[in-house]
Amino acid sequence: MSKVICIMGESGSGKTTAMRTLDPQTTYYIDCDGKGLAWKGWKTAYNAEHKNYKKVRDIQQIQGILSGISDKAPQVKTVVIDTLNTCMLDHEIKEMKNGGYGKWVDLTQFVWEVCSLAGKLREDLTVLIVMHSETIRDDFGYSFTRIKTNGRKLEKVVLESLFGTVLLAKRTEDGRYVFETQAKNSTAKSPMGAFETFEIDNDMAKVLKALDEF
Repeated sequence: MSKVICIMGESGSGKTTAMRTLDPQTTYYIDCDGKGLAWKGWKTAYNAEHKNYKKVRDIQQIQGILSGISDKAPQVKTVVIDTLNTCMLDHEIKEMKNGGYGKWVDLTQFVWEVCSLAGKLREDLTVLIVMHSETIRDDFGYSFTRIKTNGRKLEKVVLESLFGTVLLAKRTEDGRYVFETQAKNSTAKSPMGAFETFEIDNDMAKVLKALDEF
């Protein structure tokens, strides 16, 4: 079974920039947002000519890409889906004219299926699913950060349960971009002992190396 890792965080927290250290020769980038990547020179590394980059936000097409890479592209070791929230919003907007509960059932099914499929691919493949986060605050001032989803049904299924590792991207008070590796008022989680500290650099290559050595 493949590894599935979720990177969640607010806009500008360094989610996409963390991917700058991945090897483009073994990485396939699915740009759901369609706005390009977040570091200088990315177009040279990721493009149609190299067959490692595609702008797409249709969930069923993404499922097809994942299956194709797993079956026919052994050179690809890492797939990035950035961000899945855009796929949710795209589906929601397209279904706005359809009233009733059915459109939310479809959205839940599609998102659940792509996350489930990501964990059923060949063993040497890692799928990084990038998602936005949201912070919920109650009347007593307690705050809790989790994966942001569209629709109440997706909140109930708890997408975090499909990922072995969930990292929370954030910018610290001193200006550093880091990942939180364990829960602290959030749904962040990682295998016990995989990381030596609660906060680590937002360097995805180092993250994957640490998890491979775990």
